[in-house]
Amino acid sequence: MSTLQRVKRQAKAHPLAMDAVLAAAVLACMVAGSFVEPRHRDSVSWALRTPDPLSLVLMALGAAALVFRRRAPMTVLCLTGTVSVVESVTGDPRAPVAMSAVIALYTVASTTDRPTTWRVGLLTMTVLTGSAMAAGSLPWYAQENLAIFAWTGIGATAGDAVRSRRAFVQAIRERAERAERTREEEARRRVAEERLRIARDLHDVVAHHIALVNVQAGVAAHVMDKRPDQAKEALAHVREASRSALNELRATVGLLRQSGDPEAPTEPAPGLDRLDELTGTFRHAGLHIEVARADQGTTLPAAVDLAAYRIIQEALTNVQKHAGPQAKAEVSVVRVGPNIEITVLDDGTGENETRDDNGGGHGLLGMRERVTALRGTLTTGPRYGGGFRVHAILPVKNRTPGEDPA
Repeated sequence: MSTLQRVKRQAKAHPLAMDAVLAAAVLACMVAGSFVEPRHRDSVSWALRTPDPLSLVLMALGAAALVFRRRAPMTVLCLTGTVSVVESVTGDPRAPVAMSAVIALYTVASTTDRPTTWRVGLLTMTVLTGSAMAAGSLPWYAQENLAIFAWTGIGATAGDAVRSRRAFVQAIRERAERAERTREEEARRRVAEERLRIARDLHDVVAHHIALVNVQAGVAAHVMDKRPDQAKEALAHVREASRSALNELRATVGLLRQSGDPEAPTEPAPGLDRLDELTGTFRHAGLHIEVARADQGTTLPAAVDLAAYRIIQEALTNVQKHAGPQAKAEVSVVRVGPNIEITVLDDGTGENETRDDNGGGHGLLGMRERVTALRGTLTTGPRYGGGFRVHAILPVKNRTPGEDPA
């Protein structure tokens, strides 16, 4: 750490002590200047002189007032200006008491705004210079009178420059802090969105496979005594569904690993290319499903492909859970213009055909969040005559924020 930095730190830590040191230095300069005679007769010369006792008292008062310049800058300026006016009127030869008023004016200018600096500075220059010219012992055009005008102007200008620089540095610091807070908020927002996405994937995976396991386990328990072969087949489906659940959970949770972990997931996310495998697991659980596709040759973006797969998975899981044992489901995937339309229908007569999320489930909410994130539309609700309908429209290409949906 340099000496200048240490001095600045000490000044900030002990402002009153630093002001006392400044006042002592100003007093020493004024006293030293009072013993020098700058002008002798009609030629410039330097000679020793003895200051008046009143001048020494006025210098001491002006310097003592500077100790409190930061606590009461206006009051200190008034006091130092008063002793300077008294010295200008009574001192012969004149002592440099106005030096304390210049320091006080600098303090006022560095701690207030620019309009106040202009008003106070002009008033101080007018009072000090006018009193020296009008009531002093020297001619009005004397260099000492012009020096008072110049030094008070320099003090006000220097204080205003220091204040402007402090304000500029503070503005830069605040802008940097604001930018840092914005980056942190953006990072937190991205983390929250990623957590929500992973939570949706976990819900879809768990709800789908656990529903199948529940159904197949119930079938196995029902036919265990009378039809052990069918019970073994049901248990085999339970084992396959649980293995699939574990694999998908491992792939989804693997997204939370650090980039350097050796077992990071490498397999692609599921999409509509696995639709036959998905519907096959439900058929093995006893659900009658008909699939119709009219999207041949359509290459979907990864996000749209995953969303379509998860929507069908969640809709069929709801059919399995709520539509009843004799329900039939129809799945259609159709390319319509710039969109891909996903429709899942069932004719179930279960007791909970509203299938809302008020009971603690998040299936429909998760589907809606997925579709909204892709700027698509989702329609869900009971069908006339019984059953339920899930209809999603997903854009094949990502839309810009200002573009209207087709």
